[in-house]
Amino acid sequence: MTTEEIENAKNLEILNENLAKVEELTQRFVSAVANKKQVHPGLQGPGQDLYMKAAAAYFSEAMTHPSRLLETQVEYWGKALTHFVEAQETLMKGHLSPPDDTGPKDRRFSNELWDTHPYFNFIKQQYLFSADAVRDAVEQLDHLDENDKKRLRYFSQQIIDMMSPTNFFGTNPEALSKAVETNGESLVKGLENLVHDIEASDGELLVTLADKKAFTLGENIGTTEGSVVFRNEILELIQYAPTTETVHKTPLIIFPPWINKFYILDLKPKNSLIKWIVDQGYTLFVVSWKNPDVSYRNFSMNDYVETGYLKAIETVKKITGESQVNAVGYCIAGTTLSLTLALLQKRGDKSVKSATFFTTLTDFEDQGEVGVFLSNDFVDSIEEQVQEVGILESFIMSRTFSFLRSNDLIYGPAIRSYMMGEAPPAFDLLFWNGDGTNLPACMVMEYLRGLCQENRFAKEGFEVLGETVQIKDVKVPLCAIACETDHIAAWTTSYSGIQKMGSRSKKFIMSESGHIAGIINPPSKNKYGHYTNDAWPSTASEWLDEADYHQGSWWPTWDNWLKSRSGKQVPARVPGSSKGYPALEAAPGTFVSETPKSP
Repeated sequence: MTTEEIENAKNLEILNENLAKVEELTQRFVSAVANKKQVHPGLQGPGQDLYMKAAAAYFSEAMTHPSRLLETQVEYWGKALTHFVEAQETLMKGHLSPPDDTGPKDRRFSNELWDTHPYFNFIKQQYLFSADAVRDAVEQLDHLDENDKKRLRYFSQQIIDMMSPTNFFGTNPEALSKAVETNGESLVKGLENLVHDIEASDGELLVTLADKKAFTLGENIGTTEGSVVFRNEILELIQYAPTTETVHKTPLIIFPPWINKFYILDLKPKNSLIKWIVDQGYTLFVVSWKNPDVSYRNFSMNDYVETGYLKAIETVKKITGESQVNAVGYCIAGTTLSLTLALLQKRGDKSVKSATFFTTLTDFEDQGEVGVFLSNDFVDSIEEQVQEVGILESFIMSRTFSFLRSNDLIYGPAIRSYMMGEAPPAFDLLFWNGDGTNLPACMVMEYLRGLCQENRFAKEGFEVLGETVQIKDVKVPLCAIACETDHIAAWTTSYSGIQKMGSRSKKFIMSESGHIAGIINPPSKNKYGHYTNDAWPSTASEWLDEADYHQGSWWPTWDNWLKSRSGKQVPARVPGSSKGYPALEAAPGTFVSETPKSP
């Protein structure tokens, strides 16, 4: 037997072994999918009314402007046919290469074979022509209101992204090449990854974005020293150990969003906002919210305000002996902080000295990108789902937000994991992103109906603990940080809400980047800059036109603002040393690691 024959026999044996593994994994796959949770069908896509409106608008456009539609079709046909002819002519001349590719670059097609191989280049070009044609068709529908057109634009783009040739094994040159090079082992590993993800998500397909074994809370992530000093049914209050001999007199409390875990603010030490704040000489408290199970179905916005915000603020005052605190709210926790501040104003309670909002919406007139999921078809379906189950389960929220960045958070990771057989990266931010939380049924519907859809806080008022509060009732000195490319809380909408608040002292900062990376932006990286402007012109675009750009993180800019409202220096406060509030356990506590029982 020749060396080549031996090698071929060995490769064949490996291939057969891999095929046997595929059969076993396929059985596991079928079993896992069979156990899939039942989710309201209305959460799988937009309601039929959007399709009907789109069809009606298309036919109306065809009757009103038939030449425009024909021109679009002819343009698409022309591009597709011209490229086909050019490809044919190139091959007929004996050149095994595609015609010149002058189109825009797309990182999905970064592999060189998309540009150099005639087959893959042809597929890529035809896909891009088709994608442009779909987008053009949507933009030419003049007989749709702006909200419906926005939704149609979004869901059309979802179909475009889903149909990319990179998402299919037979038309992905990189996946095909790796399968050949590994004798099918990459496909076996990919199928193992796929089956594992489906089994871990009770039949749902949620792509694992980060290596879950790479991080352990309290060991290599969420490691800033501190102690849980108070606990009730909805929160643990963590007080962080000082790293300076003296601290500012006024303590600082951060309310993170309960849609995710608080340790986004305390990832690795080098990008931990919590550690950085402590190092600047503040007595810092952070709320770690309970991940609710179905027993919390009736937990309301009032409960979050009373049992969460007001209780935490009162506890911090008692622990430190101070009459006032500075408070921070992030995302939905910032929205609820604004409700709390308006309530305190109505009550004449001056417990909060100043407030900071991270990527916070308080005026929902413009709902931004996430608004495509805030129409009645989706919200009605969510209401039916949570009434039946008792909570909005974390995978629904995770999937929804992932589709706002589907190429980055769904298709790209799925290709690497399922087609290429690669292990997820050890990436702390993506690890946190996959660690979602449930939402109580009552609270989520109050938020979606009263705040997002009806925008009552910015209009006639929103009821909190017996008081009707409005956005103008927020009157403490405040600072707001919004992010330029935020797809959840658009910076322009954040600006609008802060502008309507009644505070006489207001500062607005816009960070470069998005909802997370724009906030978790340590000065040491010198990565994203920020804009400031002390004036408050009528529109956000005017504000930006007149703003000053600053290289690097916004953290020091905020620190300068905060320290002027934090009082003189006093001896550093040690967690657990206050009478009646001993250290219950080390940070990051218990709540952050709990996994509620499935409904």
